[in-house]
Amino acid sequence: MAGSRGLNDSRAVGTADDATETSDAEREPVLSVRGLEKAFGGTIALAGVDLEVLAGEVHAVVGENGAGKSTLMKILAGTQQAARGSITLGGSPFAPRDPVVARRAGIALVPQEPELAEHLSVEENVLLGAEPGRAGLVDFPALRARATTALAHVAHGDSAIDPARPAASLGPAERQRVVIARALALASPRVLILDEPTSSLTSTDVEQLFVTLRKLVARGLAVLYVSHFLEEVMAIAHRFTVLRDGRSVATGDIADTTPEALVRAMAGAAVALRPRHADRTPGEVLLSLGALAGRHLPHSATLELHRGEVLGIAGLIGAGRTELLRAIFGLDPVRSGTIRVHAEMGPAGPPRRLAQGVGLLSEDRKAEGLALDLTIAENTVLTRRLGRGPLIDPRRERATARDFVARLGIRCRDVGQRVADLSGGNQQKVALARLLHHDADVLLLDEPTRGIDVRSRADVHAVIDELADRGKAMLVVSSYLPELFALCDRIAVMCRGRLGPSRPARELDAHAILLEAAGG
Repeated sequence: MAGSRGLNDSRAVGTADDATETSDAEREPVLSVRGLEKAFGGTIALAGVDLEVLAGEVHAVVGENGAGKSTLMKILAGTQQAARGSITLGGSPFAPRDPVVARRAGIALVPQEPELAEHLSVEENVLLGAEPGRAGLVDFPALRARATTALAHVAHGDSAIDPARPAASLGPAERQRVVIARALALASPRVLILDEPTSSLTSTDVEQLFVTLRKLVARGLAVLYVSHFLEEVMAIAHRFTVLRDGRSVATGDIADTTPEALVRAMAGAAVALRPRHADRTPGEVLLSLGALAGRHLPHSATLELHRGEVLGIAGLIGAGRTELLRAIFGLDPVRSGTIRVHAEMGPAGPPRRLAQGVGLLSEDRKAEGLALDLTIAENTVLTRRLGRGPLIDPRRERATARDFVARLGIRCRDVGQRVADLSGGNQQKVALARLLHHDADVLLLDEPTRGIDVRSRADVHAVIDELADRGKAMLVVSSYLPELFALCDRIAVMCRGRLGPSRPARELDAHAILLEAAGG
């Protein structure tokens, strides 16, 4: 499924003040964290975190990748245990030894990637693991009644989800709502944790999610909202806590802060986002597509990508942007049309594309972009091993990886650390490091800054600018319009599987792109 966020760069999502106001008595502290510490070997993940969450509020937790957000949430959800510090829930000591204990106590975690049993119905997913029974059999009428009640809490307008619907047929926003309904159905949560909840949602989906959250906090639920998108934090949160290097460094009311102040607290200094680059002079054509069609998507895509330029692809989720890159790289079959790389015509598999100097950065880094059980060094050189003949030179591999760690600002213990142990943003940087090490001439970048923080995003943008200046040709899919405007020389819009003509980025605005993406 293409894209990782909605297309809108200025979401009309309302503000936290739009939520139904709760009384002071209802907004009592429900969760308190004091001096929480956690280390993994020699890596300190939490070095003293304080956090207080009130009933009936959305409390945003923000910070750079590696700041400790994920570790904190895992401790609260019972999947990890703290080394030192204390947690109280509803005024009582709280130290869950596993997720079941945490859920029973009232902590519900909704992960970044909603996981559903695709072969089951919606109602079966909502009550998965807690099915009501009678005489050793599942009581399906009771199951449907309980699932319908839970789904009603996340419904709005005419958008109720049919409990009997197959889970495999759900879109990203519907999957998110089903997972939230499951969290509400399996326990009586006091705190709902949402980890990057909008990473796969369109702007309309985000608006609907915020409607749901306002309904929940109006009932007195506390929501911990983890996000890198500061515009969302400003729109939905009542209060915030900033983590940096495993410590809580700032907290307060959203009404009393600004995105710039949050960035300074996250980074420890002001982060200057790169202004749009000066116009570049494109060179020879390195990649050419003629009415390219895949088995399902895209339906038709024609473009020319020149040396030394960045061509952006905008569009809504499901428009076929990811499928376009996969067809070019040979991961998805080509039904018709032409592909030319340098002087070679025709479709080819990934090994041939790599040999031709084409590299792909997948939007799904965990499933396709990385070998999670291998080290940083092994992942960095995976497609271009260093050594003599069939022999591998580990010293050269480690030295090369250390160079990329320094260049991309990858936070790690050392290059021998497993990639699975890194934060999502640092994993993304390792995937990018491998692409840079391969030294491809044509780079297909699918959501290159998905799930990474403001500073890391600026680092990746700087690398992309540097590569274009060195004569690399880049095709960039991004759902974040400010990113496309900052990076790209030209932008083309994909709508319902068809790629429109590219135009200079300086001649476009967000409204024009949104209108074209929606078929207007």
